[in-house]
Amino acid sequence: MEFAFDAKTIEFRENLLDFMDSHVYPAEPVFAAQLAELDDRWAWDSVPVLAELRAEARRRGLWNLFLPGDHGGGLTNLQYAPLAEISGRSINLAPPAMNCAAPDTGNMETLHLFGTPEQREQWLEPLLEARIRSSFCMTEPDVASSDATNIQCRIERDGDEYVINGRKWWSTGAMNPNAAIFIVMGKTDPTADRHRQQSMILVPRSTPGVTVVRPLTVLGYDDHEHGGHGELLFEDVRVPAWNILAAEGDGFAIAQARLGPGRIHHCMRSIGIAERAIELMCARADERVAFGKPLSEQGVIREWIAESRVKVEQLRLLVLKTAWLMDTVGNKAAHTEIQAIKIATPSTVQWIVDKAIQVHGGGGLTEDRPLGLDFANSRMLRFADGPDEVHKAALGKAEIKKQAAARAAKQG
Repeated sequence: MEFAFDAKTIEFRENLLDFMDSHVYPAEPVFAAQLAELDDRWAWDSVPVLAELRAEARRRGLWNLFLPGDHGGGLTNLQYAPLAEISGRSINLAPPAMNCAAPDTGNMETLHLFGTPEQREQWLEPLLEARIRSSFCMTEPDVASSDATNIQCRIERDGDEYVINGRKWWSTGAMNPNAAIFIVMGKTDPTADRHRQQSMILVPRSTPGVTVVRPLTVLGYDDHEHGGHGELLFEDVRVPAWNILAAEGDGFAIAQARLGPGRIHHCMRSIGIAERAIELMCARADERVAFGKPLSEQGVIREWIAESRVKVEQLRLLVLKTAWLMDTVGNKAAHTEIQAIKIATPSTVQWIVDKAIQVHGGGGLTEDRPLGLDFANSRMLRFADGPDEVHKAALGKAEIKKQAAARAAKQG
């Protein structure tokens, strides 16, 4: 068992750490100031400082690192994990600076895996170049979308076109006017097998009948890293039949293929959030005096810091193991571990950020620190890509089945 990074990971890691110190962290207040000056705050990727960061990231070879092969950095999941963690330390700026931000990462992977050559040329190529952004439209307000088979949005064939009708919300990336393409999940055949009723289809933003109804903030935050969540209405939206992804009935399978890597990417970045929260907590504890001594000498504060360190180390090991399994046995075989990290990471990081906020006192609740946004982001991830309860139920069911099989094997 080897815990050291390989040579390629070390090279990328050192490059990224320098990029963060010399460019990303200094750009954070500049980004905030330029964002405040925009006429449309959702067009956050239009600010000049982000263009500068993207140019520097590309110059350094820190571009599309999440995507294997020629399009990305040629990294494995295990090699990408520590890089995603570092980018998570500046969650609103570093991932988009390297074109590694959701939902574009998952949408690019979807187009890469399931798109036709024409679809990849029209939509994947500009996404890879960050010339456009995208949105993923799955969740709906009128049904319990934790069960994806509940999806009610209709996608009906009409000659050489599909007609789409339905409502979506928490559509990641939808508020950004530069999100030129929506990947929409809906039902093409309500009479088919439960997991074959759904399909996914590409809908250009400019298509008549597409209405962005309103933004949905996360505990009051715009959540720019994900492009802003929106509520959408599709009314008799017509797109060419060749806009379907893969084939009719493949929507549920595509969703599962998309969400697996997405879950581990979120967890990787969240560890970076936790690490920065610990740094801020320790610095604040050293500089702040209460009841005659620094907070760092107060027993309860030390306990929080110690527990935070233990928790983040446990998370990192589990995430790295999961990344290794995805590389060696595939996403399907690593499903149990993917569920485990999705259960453990957001709630644990939320706990760590909460303690960092507490150490900062009232200042931890303000926008003077990144902690409020980090808390909101962590809380949101307990719903994104499936709520905690769904993953726990599935993982518990799988464990019971595995233990029953083990007992049966022993009994001969």
